[in-house]
Amino acid sequence: MGIPEMLNLPNILTLSRIFALPFLVALLWWQKWELGYLLAFGLYSLMAITDYFDGYLARAQGTVSKLGIFLDPIADKIMVASVILMLCAKQYIEGPHVVAALIILLREIAVSGLREFLAGLQVSVPVSQLAKWKTTFQLISLGSLILAAGLPQYGLIESVGIWTLWAAAILTLITGWDYLRVGLKHMD
Repeated sequence: MGIPEMLNLPNILTLSRIFALPFLVALLWWQKWELGYLLAFGLYSLMAITDYFDGYLARAQGTVSKLGIFLDPIADKIMVASVILMLCAKQYIEGPHVVAALIILLREIAVSGLREFLAGLQVSVPVSQLAKWKTTFQLISLGSLILAAGLPQYGLIESVGIWTLWAAAILTLITGWDYLRVGLKHMD
């Protein structure tokens, strides 16, 4: 497969998420810059939408590629990790809620390592419906927390962000355990 075949629309959407990350982090850098957080929310929303459409289009167009299979989970994980780290650093996620954020981060790292290990054994672990819900809650949570920083006068937005952060953390534990159980079956 040459470069032109790899640069199909789904892969371009995935790459756009990776290239947009420094801009997202820059917008999240200045605490209490409400306009920056509103712009960050717009960019984050666009990135989340491309996360859905890159996979959908790849399957619909029959353009699933090894590059896309490789890059999509990386783009997802660095986007989630970057936003969590920035929101914690700027204290939009604080106190006991940092635990929920840490659970999500640790699971992302552990599952990535486990998937890499299992791939070496040629064992595929399909994404469960529960893991898709986890991702949905995660995306809603982080988007809500970014938006809440841009619209601090609307406390309900922050509440939605915190509740869905914990929902994502709980689903993270459940799905992480599911992946670990599969992995343990293949370990000596």
